Amino acid sequence: MAADRRSRRLIALGLVCMSLVGLLATRMWFMQVVDAPAIADTVAANRTRTVVLLPERGRIFDVDGRILADNERVLTVTVERDVIRRDADRLALFQRLSGPLRTPVDALEDRYDSKRYDPLLPLPVKEGVNEETVLFLRERVEDYPGVGVEEQWSRDYPYAPLASHVVGYLGAIREDEVDQYRASGYLMSERVGQFGVEQSFEYVLRGTPGWVRYEVDARGNMVEELARQEPVAGRDVVLTIDLDLQQFAEETLETQLRERRQIVARNPKVTTGEYAFPEFPPEVPFKAPAGSITVLDHRTNAVVAMASYPTFDNRWFNAGVSSSRFAQVFPATDNPDQSILINRAIQARYNLGSTFKPFVAYAALNTGQLPGGIDYRVEDRGTYRLSEGSVDSTRCDQIRCEFRNAVCAATNRPCVYGSVNVVDALAVSSDVFFYKIGDEIFTQRGGQPVLQEQVRLFGFGARTGIELPYESSGTVPDAELKRQLAAARAISAEEGAGYYVGDNIQLSIGQGLLSATPLQLAQGYAAFANGGRILRPQIVDSILAPGTPDHPVLPGFADLSQAVVEERRAQPDVQRIIDLGGGIGEAITMGLARVITGPGVTSDYYHSTTGERLFRNYEYDRLPVAGKTGTAQGLGNQPWNDSSTFAGYSLDPARPYTVAAYLEKAGYGSRAAAPAVKCMFMALAGSQPLHPVLLSDPLDPTMLTAAPERSMPSLSCLAGQFGYATE
Repeated sequence: MAADRRSRRLIALGLVCMSLVGLLATRMWFMQVVDAPAIADTVAANRTRTVVLLPERGRIFDVDGRILADNERVLTVTVERDVIRRDADRLALFQRLSGPLRTPVDALEDRYDSKRYDPLLPLPVKEGVNEETVLFLRERVEDYPGVGVEEQWSRDYPYAPLASHVVGYLGAIREDEVDQYRASGYLMSERVGQFGVEQSFEYVLRGTPGWVRYEVDARGNMVEELARQEPVAGRDVVLTIDLDLQQFAEETLETQLRERRQIVARNPKVTTGEYAFPEFPPEVPFKAPAGSITVLDHRTNAVVAMASYPTFDNRWFNAGVSSSRFAQVFPATDNPDQSILINRAIQARYNLGSTFKPFVAYAALNTGQLPGGIDYRVEDRGTYRLSEGSVDSTRCDQIRCEFRNAVCAATNRPCVYGSVNVVDALAVSSDVFFYKIGDEIFTQRGGQPVLQEQVRLFGFGARTGIELPYESSGTVPDAELKRQLAAARAISAEEGAGYYVGDNIQLSIGQGLLSATPLQLAQGYAAFANGGRILRPQIVDSILAPGTPDHPVLPGFADLSQAVVEERRAQPDVQRIIDLGGGIGEAITMGLARVITGPGVTSDYYHSTTGERLFRNYEYDRLPVAGKTGTAQGLGNQPWNDSSTFAGYSLDPARPYTVAAYLEKAGYGSRAAAPAVKCMFMALAGSQPLHPVLLSDPLDPTMLTAAPERSMPSLSCLAGQFGYATE
């Protein structure tokens, strides 16, 4: 019995042993046959190291070939990761490196802890070191184990701060972008476009990385180069920007804002006698903190100039200054007046004031709202009362039923224009005429969003599609928008309960919940100029093959005659065509031309048009233009919070330019934005002197502002006699 039990145990043990031997043999066969290639790759990888070779970034040029974004080779000190994995070794090496690199140990530790740098590659501890430092380190390799020097690329902006909002800048990959860029094969240590064209054309400008594979010994030291694939440089980008006009636009904008800060607004609440309000100051200076000027070639809507203020020098983002120093120059703020890193031409959203009236005129004429069309007349006595069908007159003690024109300085009362048609109403900016449109186009059509549908044809309420980041879409007010704003508590629940005739009246003069970007305004006026085509604005003229050579004679220029064009971009991109037939386009242009040249209208006395006296010294025969002033009412209807806008277009097909300016909290449209646009048209006509565009001086890292102050070469184009109207 006992012998049998021992036999069974031996048999079971033998079977287990045989099974184990079989499993071992199977595993050995699997490793030698099936897994052999993968294992061989792993062994090879352990004996080799692949280093990524980053390409030279494509350059950015203006339309004449000026180099707006360039590259320069820089030397970067790196440290092998294996050498600094142990805390004690890392601290000792960083202490020795701190002196030669002139970098605190804490800053070196921050680099080691940062997630910006690929953990499989050497750690870059200092960029932009000079040759003397490199020589010092190479002569003392025994004191600096694992320390190497690599050649890398650094971005430079030779004409900064010109066009900084358009060109943009580079920055580290943000945490919310890591997955996107990692999936595209980027190293986490790369700097990528974070604004402007640098961002929107990142994948065009970056190029294709290369690599070099080295054999390494057991300690990780490189023995020899095994293989190499050279990187392919990024493609070059030519912008539609003309830097001559861009510089003048920036100078004009900054100068005019500065001039407006010297002007005070009279407080209408401070009068005399029984109406005195001593608690209010009698005069308040305009803040005029910010604004933009945009110039389009309205044949294609190519952006010739796009100025935004306040501006900045994009070299700050590559200056290597400390975070505290950077925060001094670019302070964090919730005050929109002080926001620097915003391109106000495409990101800011504004009421448009009376510059919106041509689109309302189109809506009325195109939908047959005006009996008799262009010949339809309204008797403007300075005020407008809601029609009987639009509101119960018994409620006028609870809601606003009467609206008035802007105040005429000659009488200190609402202007009275008498009998006006649509051409007259545009010329003198009769609010009453447009109040009536806003009222009746709503009430006579059952509250349908007819006006909204018509103005959306010009692109309002939607992004233009320009290839720049962070563009705003703006808003066209309707019942749905009011519901959304009420849900977001931007307006009260009572206000958001519906869309009313009063809302439409505010929309008819460019006020209320309407918001638009200056570029949308320019796009709309360009449609009147080019026959009704809504064109997507273009910022890039062409994309070139890598390696466009520098100009052999002109410093700061590329030789575009030697460039290889891979793609033409500045072609008309028609989004829709608006029918301006039946005399509609001619009537609107006639009214806008009269804004510039007059005549005005006569009722109780002669009323100048809103731009007639300002443009009196303008050489109209040299470059005829049409345009419209606008004043957007600000907080509390206080005049020092009013913003100024003007948009206009040339009537000469040989010089097809549309210009729009918006100056925040700078007063009447005729006083701030209109003079700036007049200066731009004088420059386009060749009658206004321009500063020569020069290469920039080196960035001063001790400067306390984001960009130095600039001024126009002459202020004469800003001068003019202002009319009585307050537009």
